[in-house]
Amino acid sequence: MPERSDFVKVNGEICAVPSEMTIQSLLEQRGHDPQRVAVERNGQIVPRARFSDETLHEDDVIEIVQFVGGG
Repeated sequence: MPERSDFVKVNGEICAVPSEMTIQSLLEQRGHDPQRVAVERNGQIVPRARFSDETLHEDDVIEIVQFVGGG
């Protein structure tokens, strides 16, 4: 039986993700270092300590902001 997917919007793009995927897994899949990003889910900032606990759900809106260093 194929794995069920949910559709979420990530930085304005609709994406299919496996059901019960965590924010941590989404970040890893997209190549982001969880220590160098801020994540907003449905208009609320997700604390970094909760990335591995927060699962994505159908129609979630996720914004990932990458921190950029420079001088």
